[in-house]
Amino acid sequence: MSTIAKAQLGTGGPEVSVQGLGCMGMSFAYGPTDADEARATLDHALDLGVTFFDTADMYGAGENEKFLAPFVRKHRDEIVLATKFGIVIDPDDPLKRGIDNSPAYIRQCIEGSLSRLGVESIDLYYMHRRDVTVPIEESVGVMAELVAEGKVKHLGLSEVTADELRAAHGVHPIAAVQSEWSLFSRDIEQHVVPAATELGVALVPYSPLGRGFLTGSFANADSDLDASDFRRTMPRFSGDNAAANAALLAPIRSVAESRDATPAQVALAWVQQRAQAHGLTVVPIPGTRKRTRIEENAAATHLILTPSELELLEPIAGQVAGGRYADMSFTSAGRE
Repeated sequence: MSTIAKAQLGTGGPEVSVQGLGCMGMSFAYGPTDADEARATLDHALDLGVTFFDTADMYGAGENEKFLAPFVRKHRDEIVLATKFGIVIDPDDPLKRGIDNSPAYIRQCIEGSLSRLGVESIDLYYMHRRDVTVPIEESVGVMAELVAEGKVKHLGLSEVTADELRAAHGVHPIAAVQSEWSLFSRDIEQHVVPAATELGVALVPYSPLGRGFLTGSFANADSDLDASDFRRTMPRFSGDNAAANAALLAPIRSVAESRDATPAQVALAWVQQRAQAHGLTVVPIPGTRKRTRIEENAAATHLILTPSELELLEPIAGQVAGGRYADMSFTSAGRE
C-alpha cells in the first residue's frame, strides 16, 4: 500500500501523488536509454504510489508519448497523465526550436497526442511555452474548448509570467503551473509563486534535482555526459561555471550525511517544503529511468528539513553561475 501522500492540483483539479515522475529522459534529451529498465521504472513508480506522470509531444518528436502509451492504457484509471503542446522541433536540427500557440496548432497537437497515447482524453494539458505573438486569452480559449469537448480534463501552463497566469486564469481555471524550481533555480519565487498562491494554482517544479547536478551524478557536462545529452547546451553545467557550481553542493551533502539521506533526497525535500513556505500546493516531478532512483526519490516525501538545515541551504541559488538555458527568452524569468 502506498505511503506517498496525495494533493489536489488547483481548485477542482485532479488529485495526484505529492511527487510525480517526469518521463522525458526515458526517450529524449539525456543520452542513451535502457528501454526495458525505463518500462520497469514506470511500473515500480506506480507500485510505490506515484500516480502523476508527465510527458510532452516534443519529447523525441512524439516518441516519448508512444513509449508511455502501453503503460498509460494498462493503468488508465490509476494515473493522472500530463502532456504538453507548444514547442516545435526542427526535424533537421533537434536543438533548433520554435513556439506555436495558435488555435489551429493547438487542435493539431491534441489530436496527435491522443492518437500516440491511445487515450480518449488528457488529464492535464499544458501550454509548454508561451508564444508571445498570440494573445494568451486566445490560446487558453481554445484549450477551454478542448475541455468542453471532453478531450482534456484540466489545463496547465509552463514557464509563464505572473501576468500571463492571471490572464489565462481569467479565461479558464488553471490547475497547475510548471516551471523549473530547485535549490539552484528560484527565479519564480519573485512573481510567479505569489500569483499562483493568490489564484489557488498548484506549482509543478520540473528539474527539482537541477537536471541531476544536485545529486552529484555529473560534475561537468562537457566531460561527463554523452555528446547527445541536452545538458551540454546549458551554461551552468560546463566550464568554469560547472566548477563553481559543484562547490555549492557542499551544504547539501552535509545535510544529507547528518540525516542518513542522499543529496537528491535533501534537494527534493527542500522543494517539497516550498509548499509550507509559500502557502500553495507543490508537486515536483523528478525524472529518472531507473527503479533504484524512483525508490530514492519517493522516500524523500517523508524527509522534513529543520529550520537550521533550511537556513544552511538558503544561500545556494544566489551563488549559482550561469543561466538555466542559453536563451532565457522562452522562460518566465526572461519575460518578467
